[in-house]
Amino acid sequence: MARREKTHSQDSEFVEKLVHINRVAKVVKGGRRFGFAALVVVGDQKGRVGFGKGKAREVPEAIRKGTEAATKNMIRVPLREGRTLHHDVHGRHGAGKVMLRAAEPGTGIIAGGPMRAVFEGLGVQDVVTKSIGSSNPYNMVRATFDALTKQRSPRQIAAKRGKKVSEIIHRRTGRSLRENEVVKAAPGEEAAKAASVPEKQEKKADQKKNAPKAEVKKETGPKSKETNATKAKTATKKTADKKPAAKKKALAEKKPEAKKAE
Repeated sequence: MARREKTHSQDSEFVEKLVHINRVAKVVKGGRRFGFAALVVVGDQKGRVGFGKGKAREVPEAIRKGTEAATKNMIRVPLREGRTLHHDVHGRHGAGKVMLRAAEPGTGIIAGGPMRAVFEGLGVQDVVTKSIGSSNPYNMVRATFDALTKQRSPRQIAAKRGKKVSEIIHRRTGRSLRENEVVKAAPGEEAAKAASVPEKQEKKADQKKNAPKAEVKKETGPKSKETNATKAKTATKKTADKKPAAKKKALAEKKPEAKKAE
């Protein structure tokens, strides 16, 4: 049977979402017995959600079994401002891979099929998701729950590391909450000085960038080679000039000796 999505509401605090119904068959001696398998997601839209699977000969009975299984296996997920996730996270189950990302207000639930039912039951208002692996609804739902179980709030991380939340959370300006409190608490001139520190640093950086670079004259490779060549030529000329003079002296000395011998 084709996959479809429904919403099933009750007077209780939980919201039930029917994600998928599948017709199954059991082969027996006399033939085949047909039944239905239902995948149901249950949530209170306040940070708690669960999923369950039910099988029966009829659809309503299968949905009832699925809702009972889902209510027994609910998990609590920490949400930021009650509308989105605290951080990006990846989930995996079998061949199903999903990626969940926190989003700004007004984004909405950007998710398809089974993942949308999970976030609607959870109470998330802004989230961006992507299914990378299998499109099987059972694998997608389980991979989504695997990612949600990895969510951690700043309070949980601070308690685990033995620190305060203000030491972990950093605003978009890059300063911690403690630094912002110091700037706000500083009275009069101290507050102005504390606020002017980053401005001074920016001015120094701009001055360094705009400062003219000192020109350094250096002999390049070809020029230095030319000077060496000219030096070598002058040296060879001097030696060439010295050789004829030495020969003339030797000849002048030999001539008188030859005359005396005659």
